[in-house]
Amino acid sequence: MTWFSSPDDAAGRLGDAGYLADPATATTAYLAGRLEKPVLVEGPAGVGKTELAKAIARVTGAELVRLQCYEGLDEARALYEWNYKKQLLRIQAAVVERDSGGRDEAVDRSADWDQDIFGEEFLLTRPLLTAIRNERPTVLLIDEVDKTDVEVEGLLLEVLSDFQVTIPELGTMTARRRPFVVLTSNAARELSEALKRRCLYLHLDYPAAARERAIVLSQVPELDEKVAGQLVAVVARLRELELKKAPSIAESVDWARTLIALEIDDLSDEAVRRTLGVVLKHVSDADRAIRELRLPR
Repeated sequence: MTWFSSPDDAAGRLGDAGYLADPATATTAYLAGRLEKPVLVEGPAGVGKTELAKAIARVTGAELVRLQCYEGLDEARALYEWNYKKQLLRIQAAVVERDSGGRDEAVDRSADWDQDIFGEEFLLTRPLLTAIRNERPTVLLIDEVDKTDVEVEGLLLEVLSDFQVTIPELGTMTARRRPFVVLTSNAARELSEALKRRCLYLHLDYPAAARERAIVLSQVPELDEKVAGQLVAVVARLRELELKKAPSIAESVDWARTLIALEIDDLSDEAVRRTLGVVLKHVSDADRAIRELRLPR
């Protein structure tokens, strides 16, 4: 499958889907598909890293498979596990048949059933194995990979190196069709060099004012352009403060929708104060913003 025919094709199609990709993002998206290499997208929370993978799936018609990473994620949740309850039922059925008569035949059948419990019927595939086995075009999103333990990176190395998974009971499973892989990271910890070597790298940061204004208007076209400019300017000032959580692009869009809902056609200091909870989610951040921006209390 040809994911994108050129960087311009990637930019245009992603833009049609509501994702305004800059030249670096469009070029990386094209190369990831062309070279069949995973792309590691790093940057602060809320700059569109996850949305990039979703947009690629939308514009290409691919199935999106998402592995949400977290501390304590293990192989069973990321790759596969066995359906132990179903296996137990199969074993119990063999025991009942053995005890009901025909002992020699039942013992032979019981031995066969013991082998059967590690067949495809009892395999529960998780996101990584699901993406590898999928015959349809697939976008595999490994979200917030920096939240996992180092051990999980070792698991990812095999998957991302050869796009294959080894299951002792079934053998090695190789991808029928290589997925388009997007790993995202908020840089909470440094990822291993081995993992980085297998990926293209893309850093996303908060966009410039003109670009964020374009993003907001593309998502909320009914917003007045003047108000959009005011909103983006306030968000930029908020990001300059030492906040626990700076406003994301998604929160800028939410703020725009809030202003539409409240029929606010001028983002005055009073309007900012009334709606500040849409973009700031910590009381200390709100207090700092009110103080630094000299908003009415």
